[in-house]
Amino acid sequence: MSNVFIAFQKNEDSRAIVNAILADNPTAIVSDQPAMVKIDVPGRMVIRKSTIEEEIGRDFDLQEMHVHLITLSGNIDETDDEFSLTWNQ
Repeated sequence: MSNVFIAFQKNEDSRAIVNAILADNPTAIVSDQPAMVKIDVPGRMVIRKSTIEEEIGRDFDLQEMHVHLITLSGNIDETDDEFSLTWNQ
């Protein structure tokens, strides 16, 4: 099974997003770099709006996530409530 990954700029705004990803993806592996945070997950990664809202303490539009996004790898499936990355095989 291949890993999917996503990387964000390392800043205060993206911290809640990263914490939410870790909460929703127990097999996630974090690589903390000086200017970015990269998260690898085997097979499928899910990013839930509700989990980010719990972390950030306010309403959150998943489109806000793209402001802090550096790169990603995988097939994207995006709704108003969930953003997921997978490798379709």
